[in-house]
Amino acid sequence: MLRHPSPEFEAQVVAQLAPMRRYARALTGDAAWADDLMQDAAERALSRWTSFRPQSNLRAWLFTILRHLYIDQLRGRREIAVDDEAAPWRALEAPHGEVDGLVLRDLQRALYALPAAQREVLLLVCVEELSYGEASAVLGVPPGTVMSRLSRAREHLRALLDTGPAQDGAKHTASLRVVGTMR
Repeated sequence: MLRHPSPEFEAQVVAQLAPMRRYARALTGDAAWADDLMQDAAERALSRWTSFRPQSNLRAWLFTILRHLYIDQLRGRREIAVDDEAAPWRALEAPHGEVDGLVLRDLQRALYALPAAQREVLLLVCVEELSYGEASAVLGVPPGTVMSRLSRAREHLRALLDTGPAQDGAKHTASLRVVGTMR
């Protein structure tokens, strides 16, 4: 006899759909792909609910499933879409007369200019508010690696936003600046 997840477990998964979609959208840069990815991850979670340990973090477990599906799909496509120079989000236009739209466009471009490992940790810790330990579990790396990737991602993002994207294929050498001192 096939056992189904409890209504409580299903409700907990449904409550995480918005964060899962947000994370999927940030990974893929494509709304339709993100929706499919989120749906596939939710379906897999519900079909494999017995592998979830009740004392663990459901959100981190769901993000891990989503990330693994994303990597599998990238392998299937034989491409790394989010790092593609011709990706559609690199040419998005901000609405005319909206400064906030320009800032968001610049932030989005800078985010996708980060190496994938840095972008993933930045999204998990800063956007999805996972702890270092939870992000570590999602990414399958030690917590120290999460902290160092996050530090590099923040500095890289700061440099990209300060200097802007490289023009005409030229590489920027971003200068580091002190943003605070430890006492």
